[in-house]
Amino acid sequence: MSMQRGGLLFVVSSPSGAGKTTLCRRLLAEHNELQFSVSYTTRPPRPGERDGMDYHFVSDDTFTQMAEQGAFAEWNWVHGRRYGTGLETVRKALASGLKILLDIDYQGATRILDAFAEAARLVFILPPSLAILEARLRGRQTDSEEVIATRLRKAHDELGHYRMYHYLVLNRDLDEGYRELRSIYEAELAHAEGRSAAPEQAATAKTCLSVERSTLAERILLGGEA
Repeated sequence: MSMQRGGLLFVVSSPSGAGKTTLCRRLLAEHNELQFSVSYTTRPPRPGERDGMDYHFVSDDTFTQMAEQGAFAEWNWVHGRRYGTGLETVRKALASGLKILLDIDYQGATRILDAFAEAARLVFILPPSLAILEARLRGRQTDSEEVIATRLRKAHDELGHYRMYHYLVLNRDLDEGYRELRSIYEAELAHAEGRSAAPEQAATAKTCLSVERSTLAERILLGGEA
């Protein structure tokens, strides 16, 4: 199945608590052409979540069967539950020239990049510091100390893979973080559609390139603040 011109897989990853969900929802609300890729998961729904809208909630047996049949473009364990992206969903979207937002971790992003390198653009959301990330996690008041510790260890591991991403967005301030994410998306959207991006979007996207922000990412990894 070939990809129609204009197809785009906009992959966004971040540690838990870095603000990815809020930023992605805002981007989806502003751009009607961008569609959210609904993942499959074995975890139970949280209050307010809807099957087929937030996730496809399936049993462990169903997920295992799907994985064995090659139904996933990528899947991984996250905090003891499995999450996966439907392969046929991605293929059909690209064949139709659609723009798809994937909210997945770095392991899933690696597989998407390997399988769909021409269409995939990877963005990682950076917290200002690991200390601020910890404060955000504690501010939720929903997780135990053990869960928070696990999330922080995973966050450090995830940050260590920043080099594989095309772009790094710094979410110190929600409005500024969103300005960066939106600029990157609009620049990549223009590229996918064979047109020039607006100068402001192109300039902002360039400053967010991973190679331009490697020093900043390393500082955060070492326990400093951006």
